[in-house]
Amino acid sequence: MLLSMTGFGDARHQDDRLAAFVEVRAVNNRYLKVATKCSEAYAALEGDVERIVREAISRGTVTVGIRVDRLSSAEEFVLNEVALTSYWSQLQASAKKLGAPAPAEIGYLLSAPGVVADETRRSVDLQADGEVIRRLLKEALDKLHRFRAEEGRSMEQELAENAKVIAARLQDVSALAPQVVAEFRAKLLERVRQLLRDSGVGVAEADLIREVSIFSERSDINEEITRLRSHLDQFQAFIREPSSTGRKLDFLSQEMNREVNTIGSKANNVPIAHCVVEMKAAIEKMREILQNVE
Repeated sequence: MLLSMTGFGDARHQDDRLAAFVEVRAVNNRYLKVATKCSEAYAALEGDVERIVREAISRGTVTVGIRVDRLSSAEEFVLNEVALTSYWSQLQASAKKLGAPAPAEIGYLLSAPGVVADETRRSVDLQADGEVIRRLLKEALDKLHRFRAEEGRSMEQELAENAKVIAARLQDVSALAPQVVAEFRAKLLERVRQLLRDSGVGVAEADLIREVSIFSERSDINEEITRLRSHLDQFQAFIREPSSTGRKLDFLSQEMNREVNTIGSKANNVPIAHCVVEMKAAIEKMREILQNVE
């Protein structure tokens, strides 16, 4: 089963204490890179976040966003009477000293530093909140996995179609291969006959046989055909494995490309060259797809 390296997953939770939201975004990367975006209060959980992500994903750039909104209660806002009394007394004294009217209202002092203490930061329960965040992260990763698996099925189908193209053209090459030596022998004999007519010089049959043998050895592509067939079989086996095999398939596609290039350089035949072009185009499409397979 193939998995795409691109996807998205999220999960939410709300109770009478907090509202939490976790989202996971993944894009392709040769290696695994995990980045966590959260408030400073939850920075201590980044190690747990990366561990959970690494258990679920092997390649790609994964960004985890964590947002926690605490639902404030009356107990979290405390009036500091000492600070309020101090501000009020100082204002009264300053007004008397300056001969100004004494202030009649106290409401505006509530915005002065230290008068109202916000206890929401202190009320963060890292252990309880951490359990919620870890659970949401696993739910978001499950959703991401389903997304990646669906994309992977689509990519698997495209890879299989391109593998069929390569196999079909390889069959054509296999059928054309014996003709290469025969055509060379016929062309060589024609050139020799032409030379004999023009110069009257004789050529020994053994010399002709030697030249044909040398060419036959240099242009023999049977080994490349056999190896490419083996690579195609292995390609199908990798696709059917239960885990995603993007690295193996990428390496195998490079080996397939190498064999096709060798066939093209050794065969020296126009129909085979046309097959080579189609095979190389199919391999290039496969490699583009594999750039996004885990």
